[in-house]
Amino acid sequence: MAFTFKGGIHPDYNKDRTYASPIEELPATEEVIIPLSQHIGVPCSPTVSVGDYVRIGQIIGDSDAGLSCPVHASVSGKVKAIAPHWHPSGVKVQSIVIENDFKDERNDSIVPYEGDLDDLTPSEIIGYARDAGIVGMGGAAFPLHAKLKTAFDKKIEVIIINGAECEPFITADHRAMVEYPRSIVNGAKLIMKCLGKKEAVIAIEDNKPDAIASMTITAEDSGIRICPLKTKYPQGGEKQLIKAITGREVPPGKLPMDIGCAVFNVDTCASLFRAVSKGRPLTKRVCTVSGSAVINPKNLLVRVGTPYYALFEHCGGFSSEPYKIISGGPMMGSAQHSVEIPVIKNTSALLAFCGGEESFDEKPTCLHCGKCISVCPMRLMPNYIYMHAEKEEFAECKKLNVQDCIECGCCSYVCPGRLYLVQAMRMAKGHLPK
Repeated sequence: MAFTFKGGIHPDYNKDRTYASPIEELPATEEVIIPLSQHIGVPCSPTVSVGDYVRIGQIIGDSDAGLSCPVHASVSGKVKAIAPHWHPSGVKVQSIVIENDFKDERNDSIVPYEGDLDDLTPSEIIGYARDAGIVGMGGAAFPLHAKLKTAFDKKIEVIIINGAECEPFITADHRAMVEYPRSIVNGAKLIMKCLGKKEAVIAIEDNKPDAIASMTITAEDSGIRICPLKTKYPQGGEKQLIKAITGREVPPGKLPMDIGCAVFNVDTCASLFRAVSKGRPLTKRVCTVSGSAVINPKNLLVRVGTPYYALFEHCGGFSSEPYKIISGGPMMGSAQHSVEIPVIKNTSALLAFCGGEESFDEKPTCLHCGKCISVCPMRLMPNYIYMHAEKEEFAECKKLNVQDCIECGCCSYVCPGRLYLVQAMRMAKGHLPK
């Protein structure tokens, strides 16, 4: 039986060009640009200076704040600059530029655990998560150590490992589940150990039968159950996963942990296992490179700080000048203005599209059809929120629970009047009364 939730849409998934594409490691570039802000929370301060020699895995930025985590060098070489640089978010942030010497010298900043992993304490697992700079790699980039500590304190009842990967084009998590399922399962077991649970669920959409098979075999006798989900966007949203798997609903204004659930991405689990078993901080991640303008779409293992252009060049470049480049998926990703911007910890995909693929209207008009309401996975009324946002009646937007919008884009996708619904939601949330 495949589980699901109310609402959602079935867009063209366009995963076929990279679905069966094995993960390739991208050769290192001559320099990397490592932003000091790659997570939700307080940005790091540099712990190195211009001219310093750094090694792979060395901490180059850190903060004492509880909601923060360190960043590490992804190449060895000399620190060339510490200055503001464009970030995938669209603003400039303080970044460290490292000139690669291609020696790949390593720094043993994390000592791998040499005993039985079952003997690790929750505080030790949380410590490894922090020292390795691990964040939620599904897109949220919430520091893992902070999430584990909060989940431990709240005595979580249900652990869900998110392998849904519902966004069109993206196949990074899919390939991870096929190619290194043992790291994912072992990372999930570390999270179970940390939170004192003997069971967990790995949720995978049923359009990934090879991933379901791979994870089922690997998770045997581990206390981890594989749960096939009905293929529907945004099945991978935390609240949608929880509803589909447990039947529980997260109340407006609340978080999954408030109803006893915690959700972790599959590659986040694998990164935790590598940190504990091999002493590897988060300096690489898998990224899908695809879109109609990309000649040879691929899944790439990329060093954090690698400029976008290197990924596109490795995939054969562009068939024509791209009309739009997106970091992330086409539904929830963000448009990029330059290929000089670096890959960060939560860059799951880079997409490049030809012109003529967007549908918009300079003068959008609501037809009062209600389609946006029927597909909203959060059971909101996007048309009414839009109407109030246009009039800058943000208090009314709050009454309609606009803060619960996950900006999935379902409403905009189905709107025949081409209303800028997601943009209105974002604007309203940014102006909510305190």
